[in-house]
Amino acid sequence: MDIYIKKKQDLIDAIEEYGIIPFFSNNIKGFSIQENIDPKVYFTDEPGVWEWKGPVILETKCAYGKFFNKKAAFIRKDLYYDFANYRRDGYDFDARVSDGLANYNEEFLYNIISSKKTILSKTAKAIGGYVKPREKGKDAWQARKGFDTTIANLQMKGYVLIVDFDYEVDKNGEFYGWGIARYSIPENYYGKGFSKKCYKRSPEESYKRIYKQIKKINPDASKEDIEKFLKY
Repeated sequence: MDIYIKKKQDLIDAIEEYGIIPFFSNNIKGFSIQENIDPKVYFTDEPGVWEWKGPVILETKCAYGKFFNKKAAFIRKDLYYDFANYRRDGYDFDARVSDGLANYNEEFLYNIISSKKTILSKTAKAIGGYVKPREKGKDAWQARKGFDTTIANLQMKGYVLIVDFDYEVDKNGEFYGWGIARYSIPENYYGKGFSKKCYKRSPEESYKRIYKQIKKINPDASKEDIEKFLKY
């Protein structure tokens, strides 16, 4: 990758040009934002790449989520159709449930997220009972476990994505803290046309298109490295 990110527009331009950009370093050397960004806009007290994520998603309509090895990446919208198709192996979620390919935890959380246009992670946790109860003692109910693992699996499989981040506001009206992820399913976020575009090719054809794009970005990467990166 021949990029150096110093401002938000650099990141937008990189997503448009390369199509797929992991946030963190991985088994393909140099293929990440982390390795191609000015330290001044990475981990500092000044606004930087962490604060840009939401605006970049909204401005580009790209997909963002834990897509590779349960780590975050940006995928350009036109490539996300193929990514979702090959990761779903051609199944929409209902078909996956019918064939016994989705576990109960995935179905439970997917139904919560799909019932809304978008939903904050803390709201999904509250609805699903993932939040620890305030009550103590023998009659206190137990919080459901596994939110982080399940939401990551749904993103990896192409059924859920992060569409924005919300921030807490202090008494002075200033944003603070880490952004709170806002989730959606692609069919709700991109609209009714998503399914038609997602499934217009075979999963094998979609895999080849994603593989070809990764190779184009990283011409020196070996077949084994690319396959390892794309493996779920």
